[in-house]
Amino acid sequence: MGKPEASVRVMESGTAKVRPEWLKIRAKTGENYKQLKEIMRTQSLHTVCEEAHCPNLFECWELRTATFMILGDICTRACRFCAVHTGRPNELDLREPERVADAVVAMGLEHVVITSVARDDLADGGASVFAETIRAVRRKVPTCSVEVLIPDFDGNWDALAAVLDARPDVMNHNIETVRRLSDTVRSRAKYERTLELLRRSKEMAPDIPTKSSIMVGLGETFEEIYETMDDLRGVDVDILTIGQYLQPTAKHLQVVRYYTPTEFLRLRGEGLRRGFKHVESGPMVRSSYHAKDQVPWRHTASSAGSGE
Repeated sequence: MGKPEASVRVMESGTAKVRPEWLKIRAKTGENYKQLKEIMRTQSLHTVCEEAHCPNLFECWELRTATFMILGDICTRACRFCAVHTGRPNELDLREPERVADAVVAMGLEHVVITSVARDDLADGGASVFAETIRAVRRKVPTCSVEVLIPDFDGNWDALAAVLDARPDVMNHNIETVRRLSDTVRSRAKYERTLELLRRSKEMAPDIPTKSSIMVGLGETFEEIYETMDDLRGVDVDILTIGQYLQPTAKHLQVVRYYTPTEFLRLRGEGLRRGFKHVESGPMVRSSYHAKDQVPWRHTASSAGSGE
């Protein structure tokens, strides 16, 4: 990729360069999509699929999978890659965990991903609501595996412990980008704090798999991506996802480069070579993409059942 960019550019006007063919989204709105959308509206729930303009929304909803976004839809941070609204959050809705669990029942989910906006206005960053949502899902659907994609809780490790005490099946926290670009791309979050959170997660609950995600296309080099992989493996992260950054609006960071499908295969190979137990890498991959397939005990059960 050549020498690193001196800085990440922000597009002030116009639109990003034309997307290559492999990044063109073909909407598919079948019956499952319509039913899931109705469930979300009936339960007054938010999904990161919608709020963050995920390119896989149509595919995932048609497969009856979704990532619930709790703690409201207004974030206290303003990361320059993210389409979620920033501002003063609303009051906590203490009935939200039960509504999420009810939606899991209605959707017939076997695996659910729960994420949130950043809530730096709360003493625990919303960790108690994460924990109660996990428990609510387990009460109503004991067979459903639960993955959480958490913020960094501003370095509050007691908050992290509270979430882990609820025993999610996968603990996910995204590093997002390489060390050099982190302060420019992310708001308030710190590269080293992310690594510390993932390290402490494994230390507090060694049996809960940890997971993280990298966006590419912001001006990083392959060498920097490999260094980030090494940093994640250095804190024993189990699962890695790698996807193409796409500019959600003209006010967000501009795409510096589109990676090819072949390059994503190369990155997957490098991740597996470094010891990640699972690497999901592709142009449209997002943190929750094919998340159900990444739960170790589900994968083992599936293999046993198929005779593999």
